[in-house]
Amino acid sequence: MEYYIGDFSKLTGLSIHTLRYYEHEGLITPERNSINRRCYSDKDLTWIEFIKRLKNTGMPIKEIKHYANLRAAGDTTLYERLEILVLHRQTLNEQIAQLQEHKIKLDEKIEFYRKEIEHVNDAHLPKNDYTNNEPPLML
Repeated sequence: MEYYIGDFSKLTGLSIHTLRYYEHEGLITPERNSINRRCYSDKDLTWIEFIKRLKNTGMPIKEIKHYANLRAAGDTTLYERLEILVLHRQTLNEQIAQLQEHKIKLDEKIEFYRKEIEHVNDAHLPKNDYTNNEPPLML
């Protein structure tokens, strides 16, 4: 299927300005029709989704551009592209491990505050001074 830039923008969630920027930077190369309008394909859509995923996982545009250039060069660059993705995955795994460590520390601090609040609340409860043998009303 073919898409003009406006439809492709809506489909990808990227602005027309961003699509033009990506084209200018060599990340995408849409076909042109007989009146020189950009025509995007489903293949372009798949590629844009991959670019967005790389970007969302922290790969810098400069590195994505390098990857795009290798992709455009063809199958002789398969090994280099694989190497880029393996290195990016390693970086991503390190970031995930660091985030998991931060979460553990945050969970510990949350538990500390819960226990402190419970301790403070327990300290302020009346000591078995019930009238009519009924416990105080707790709201």
